[in-house]
Amino acid sequence: MQIIEDIKQGKQRILAKAITTVENETEGYKDILQNLQINFSIPVVGFTGAPGAGKSTLINALLAHVGKEKRVAVVAVDPTSPFTNGSLLGDRLRMNEHYHNPNIFIRSLATRGNLGGLSAKTIEVVDVLRSSNFDFIFIETVGVGQSEVEIAGLAETTVVVLTPMAGDDVQALKSGIIEIADIYAVNKADHESIDTFVKQLNSSLHLRPPSAWTPPVIKCIATTGDGVEELFKKIQEHHFAGSSIKRKNILLEKALRLLVAHKMKGLDKEKLKSQLAVASDAKEFNLYRFIEKYAGK
Repeated sequence: MQIIEDIKQGKQRILAKAITTVENETEGYKDILQNLQINFSIPVVGFTGAPGAGKSTLINALLAHVGKEKRVAVVAVDPTSPFTNGSLLGDRLRMNEHYHNPNIFIRSLATRGNLGGLSAKTIEVVDVLRSSNFDFIFIETVGVGQSEVEIAGLAETTVVVLTPMAGDDVQALKSGIIEIADIYAVNKADHESIDTFVKQLNSSLHLRPPSAWTPPVIKCIATTGDGVEELFKKIQEHHFAGSSIKRKNILLEKALRLLVAHKMKGLDKEKLKSQLAVASDAKEFNLYRFIEKYAGK
């Protein structure tokens, strides 16, 4: 297929068109997905953390550092617009200085109601990008707190962005996102409480399950680029230290999510809504019996 060859060569207009086709499931999207020549050696790096931690600004600084020599694709997952059902494009506005760099490709995806900090189509979009000629793929989650852990099932390297003003490390542990980190990037490192925060964070690492990789804690100031070079080195180190077991687990997680999405396609939400409304009026209504009967159809 010519479109597959164009994707492989990194033709950005064709790449953007292919992503739109896949995201909206318009005519030909299955042919694209089923003929992709995916390069699984391209590192996929996820950036997650609470809103306001500086994920977009940090990625922007990383692009300035590596974009001259490396080809980087950025998937920025934005909140869904209540009017258009598309992404609000907030993260793309922060990265607009890189639009004219031919080595950098930025694409926003709307969550479209997905609660895991990612778009429902992130898996497919990343596979399209992995079929092109990029050196790195960065994914920025929308920033929704506890449900951010979904990124760990897609990215081989997960960077959790924290700030010393957002609470102590115990609160971060409670949120769940700190447990998935391969690298901790503590942004706004010029804050007066940074040393105390980093010390607490390092002391909490013993609470994580033992592993061959000890997550480093990198102090950064995204607005000035301080710490960005060290962060990128650690991203590369983690990629080369990655185990085949983790990669196979990620492939399994992706397969499970795609199967669930495939199963849900036949679900008529409006029909379910009307039948549930009628059934729930019955005195002996039980949701679990209803679901069992509905799923058996």
